[in-house]
Amino acid sequence: MVSLDYSLGIQIVNFVLLIFILNVLLYKPLLGMLDKRKRLFEESETEVKRLQETAERKMAAYEEKLRQAKAAAAEQKNEIIGQGAEEAKAVIEAVRAELPGLMEQFHLRMEGEIGQARKVLTDRSRNLSVEIAEKVLGRSLQ
Repeated sequence: MVSLDYSLGIQIVNFVLLIFILNVLLYKPLLGMLDKRKRLFEESETEVKRLQETAERKMAAYEEKLRQAKAAAAEQKNEIIGQGAEEAKAVIEAVRAELPGLMEQFHLRMEGEIGQARKVLTDRSRNLSVEIAEKVLGRSLQ
């Protein structure tokens, strides 16, 4: 059984002194390190959140610029296609305007060549008919 004498008082004083020494040498430094570690984690989390927000803002700005660039490129493409269509229409109209003149020149040239061919054929057919008649008759016709 436990006796209640002066040793109990010494043990109580020893226990309180041990708690005080352990508090100063062990608990406070350990708790200080834990608090410092907790602050570092909180600061790291804050920094990560800030960096994520910055990255999201930059990504949003990049996507917006990309969308604008695509829209501008599509607009330029449509403009170039429209200009090409207008130039094609102008070329077609110019060719259509030239076409009657070219057709007229072609007809005139064809009529000239047909006239020359008739003249040549008429001359040859006369010469040929004279030759045939001379061979059939057996004498000269001139």
